[in-house]
Amino acid sequence: MNARRTSLIALAAAGALGLAACSGGTSAGGGGGATSGGGGGEGDGVVTVWHYFSDPNQVALMDAYKEKFESENDATVENVYVPYDQMNSKLVSAAGAGTGPDVVVFNGAEAATLALGGVLAPLDEQWAEFADADQFPDSVLHSVDDQLYAVQGYVNLLGLWYNQDILDEIGVEPPTTMDELEDAMAAAKDAGYGGITLSGLPQSQGEWQAYPWISDAGFDYENLDADALGAGFERVRGWVDNGWLTQEAVTWDQTVPFQQFAAGNVAFAQNGNWQIGTAESDADFAYGVVPLPLGDTGQVYLGGEGQGIGAHADDPELAWEYLQGTYLDVEGQELAPDLVGSIPSRADTAEADVVTGNELLDPFAQTIADFGASYPDPVIPPAAVADVQLTVGQAWSAVIGGQKDPQAAADEAVAALQSQIG
Repeated sequence: MNARRTSLIALAAAGALGLAACSGGTSAGGGGGATSGGGGGEGDGVVTVWHYFSDPNQVALMDAYKEKFESENDATVENVYVPYDQMNSKLVSAAGAGTGPDVVVFNGAEAATLALGGVLAPLDEQWAEFADADQFPDSVLHSVDDQLYAVQGYVNLLGLWYNQDILDEIGVEPPTTMDELEDAMAAAKDAGYGGITLSGLPQSQGEWQAYPWISDAGFDYENLDADALGAGFERVRGWVDNGWLTQEAVTWDQTVPFQQFAAGNVAFAQNGNWQIGTAESDADFAYGVVPLPLGDTGQVYLGGEGQGIGAHADDPELAWEYLQGTYLDVEGQELAPDLVGSIPSRADTAEADVVTGNELLDPFAQTIADFGASYPDPVIPPAAVADVQLTVGQAWSAVIGGQKDPQAAADEAVAALQSQIG
């Protein structure tokens, strides 16, 4: 097993699923954003929580946490939607003004960016006194310079969703190799269907979705092989040229491509376990999930949203009570797989029926064991994480959109990465 997968060993030993997981989150759409930097609580029993969820099932999870905490405490929770691509800038701007939310729910891979930007408060004292801390593996704890800033209440990752009705019509089985996937996409196109949906956004979500394919081609952040990166880009650009993947993907966050898949006219979707609830509610066809058909070097990020306390929270004590009673609580963690399909990070909750009884989670568990990779890659300096994600996400998007030749995009990206990673 690759050394960078060692972070999942702790979770494998701790939970029945033997896993950690990932998600780049969702973005775009949804209700009003954060128009003021203030947490809003002012010690008056209000917990303001900033998040970037627009998917209805993920919003339902936020609402369920609100209802749970309010029913158990004399307090009010205000969930505030901030678009994914605006979250970090709004948080840093608010922190610079000495204000911000009580609780931040964010892309866990960006913990270093937010901590170094003065957005998050250290959690070391709270965590040292937390009775259930030993239920959480190190892989879901986000520290910068030996200080803890966030914890993940659940973990997410990518798999290959398939439309069973389309596969039955074209006479193929769910793919287990890259050749089988491409043959199936070609057959789907010949039958009048789309081949695959994914996100090609020019930012961290794009890098998240690109990583399985570029790592399968032999690229990694330690060696920075431009030819391997170019080969990964070339493969996916070929999907566009063959009509299996639409160039519109460059405008799609991870919510939109799954909505396209759920409409029933596309054979496959590269998307996450958090879409299980959407599939159950929106897909009017038989469907399933298999691991992404990767080779020996292929890797899938293990991630998910991190939860932390704002550095300028009006009521940090109540904010910690909120985290304990929702994301870090046994019953609270059971809400994540039930409503969204996310995998609880607590060892004891990972053994609950809501997890072990869901057959759609099995392929994700297999992916974690076979292809799981730390997110972000530990070779990347904390201060460079955001720049690295942006560099690769922009190159990925430019290739899918046809703005850059795959190898040229790879060469430019590697030149930038060499200075960013050092």
